[in-house]
Amino acid sequence: MKFISVLLSLCLTMSALAENTTIDPDNLYPQVKLETSMGVIIVELDKVKAPLTVDNFLTYVVNGEYNNTIFHRIIQNFIVQGGGYDADFTMKKVNEDIVNESGNGLKNEFGTIAMAKERHPHSANRQFFFNVNDNSNLDPGRNWGYAVFGSVIEGEEVLEAMAKVKTDYSDVMGWEDVPLEPVLLVKATLLPAP
Repeated sequence: MKFISVLLSLCLTMSALAENTTIDPDNLYPQVKLETSMGVIIVELDKVKAPLTVDNFLTYVVNGEYNNTIFHRIIQNFIVQGGGYDADFTMKKVNEDIVNESGNGLKNEFGTIAMAKERHPHSANRQFFFNVNDNSNLDPGRNWGYAVFGSVIEGEEVLEAMAKVKTDYSDVMGWEDVPLEPVLLVKATLLPAP
């Protein structure tokens, strides 16, 4: 039954991609500029190894869905996660979940960007995270991993500074590791192909 569910999900995702056409189809390594409250980060995405994940991410970018969101979960020497909430901790609109591309050969190493997911392997949608350490425990093995789909090419120092902000338990969110001062993703922009 699970196989049929995954197959159906893959078919729906492929159908949606065919209908919506791929974003920036001739650029295999699109770059996205992330203007944050702590500085600018530029990521280069890998459509060759993670085509579904990259197109999903770019859909949120070009529709302005990441603008004025927060990095809501930061764990020093582990991850900086964002993309899902605004500054009032209101959850943002979520598109369909995507198929997990964690077996693409890209590793959860320092400076890479990956999709966040719930326990179900194919539950990633809009939230993403940066690895601020080499997190091989997030790579696939006997279980599904977290799909890496690009890496930071500018602004590593911004990412490192983010990883060091003070965090605590949040009554609003109901979990640990929430920054005491909001770290904002002001604007995400798909850069023109070189």
